[in-house]
Amino acid sequence: MSKSPGNRKELTKLLKQGEGLTLEFKRSTGEMREAMRTLCAFLNGSGGAVLFGVRPDGEAKGQEVSDGTLRDIAQASERFEPPAHLSINRIKVKAGQVVAVSVEGGLDTRPFTYEGRAYERVGSTTRKMPQAKYERLLVERGHAKRRWENLPAEGLALKDLDRKEILRTRELAIQQNRISPDTSRDIGEILDRLGLRIDGALTQAALMLYGKRFLPDYPQCLLKMGRFRGTEITGEIVDNRQEHMNAFTMVREGMEFLKRTMPLGARFPTGEIFREDRFPVPVDALREILLNAVMHRDYSHHSNYVAIVVFDDRIEIRSCGRLPTGITVKQLAGRHESKPVNPLIAGAFHRTGAVEVWGRGTNRVIAMCKKHGAAVPSFEERQGFLIVTFKAQMVAGGTVEAGPKVESKVESKVESKVESVGGLEDRIAAVVGLSPLSKSKIAIAVGKQKIDGQLHSAVRQMFLKGLIEYTLPDKPNSRLQKYQLTKKGRRILSKRKRKSG
Repeated sequence: MSKSPGNRKELTKLLKQGEGLTLEFKRSTGEMREAMRTLCAFLNGSGGAVLFGVRPDGEAKGQEVSDGTLRDIAQASERFEPPAHLSINRIKVKAGQVVAVSVEGGLDTRPFTYEGRAYERVGSTTRKMPQAKYERLLVERGHAKRRWENLPAEGLALKDLDRKEILRTRELAIQQNRISPDTSRDIGEILDRLGLRIDGALTQAALMLYGKRFLPDYPQCLLKMGRFRGTEITGEIVDNRQEHMNAFTMVREGMEFLKRTMPLGARFPTGEIFREDRFPVPVDALREILLNAVMHRDYSHHSNYVAIVVFDDRIEIRSCGRLPTGITVKQLAGRHESKPVNPLIAGAFHRTGAVEVWGRGTNRVIAMCKKHGAAVPSFEERQGFLIVTFKAQMVAGGTVEAGPKVESKVESKVESKVESVGGLEDRIAAVVGLSPLSKSKIAIAVGKQKIDGQLHSAVRQMFLKGLIEYTLPDKPNSRLQKYQLTKKGRRILSKRKRKSG
């Protein structure tokens, strides 16, 4: 905000700035009503100052100032709702005095009204605030002290929380020097230190972070994970999981789902003879966005959730809720302040070292994608959701539409030759061609000790290519699920056998 000048030197410096977002000139206190409306706009924004006794061109003509002048300002200020504090300075100039009236902005008591109306500042103009923005600021004002996350969770006891997860937070926080090593291992005391237990009552934030059971009272603790064939949600469902879990588990489970779902590609770094396996989107970038989705979502409504949706050409991470007032989707790609919607939940993640608190997360994600050679993600607010989209080819053998190719044509031919000779997909096709097998049985049959990421990726890609299929297509998550070759898979396997013979 424009600092209220205390002397001639400061006044001269301020006048050179000219009118703008935080500064306005008035010829005299005869323009009191207009000046107070502008101060109302400053209160609803970043703060600012009105200078009485200054011409529109910035010339300080001054005016006569008496005790009555100051009383007029004080009486006019009584029409602010809620009450506002005005800082008043008088600076002597040649023909009288300049009266500088300044206010602080960004207060939790926003929105302010003057004579029953709210105002906002746009450039160097003061105008009436749109009703939608006014209502949103009202909600945020109520949210500042009495937030959903810091309300008591009725009936919640320490035994209902995940003790191991709480202790894990303590250990990570100590490693990050974000909590004292002397912190007790008593989970109640840990929660007190994290602000998650208030006057002996466990908060709803404690449940969101460490809860073990959420139904029927908290159905919003939901993570939806889906893989769809094609580029639309109407496509065939390849994988579909919907589970209720706490925030820390959401991040871990979500990342495991993404690692299983993404194809594992390869490239040969310059000067190296060994290939480098990697995903089409950097894992750390996905983790950062998923963390933001879990921390900053709207937990207050029972139907809200976080979703990870994977199509053939992109990954979408969706979270219910809107960006804080003053931050737009365009700003996420540039400089912006950190305004956590759920400071207690975000604070717990910060203690573990999972995130920073400086509003740099989205900037780091963009930098990671550029370094990886992947497309920069897009940010969008739509129908009450914040959606982050990573454009990338999710089917093995494809190319990334919006980013550089990972492999050269020569490298792709080398990989294809290696795969055709004795690749994992060939081995999987051979064993399920004999009889349908579960994924764990497939792992043993192809010589692995357990199901690993490579096997997950190979099975998924064969499924997407139409080479294998479920034995129970209507129950993709059944514990009795097995995989079998399709007609296309048998045809290709037969051709390969003839060639090798």
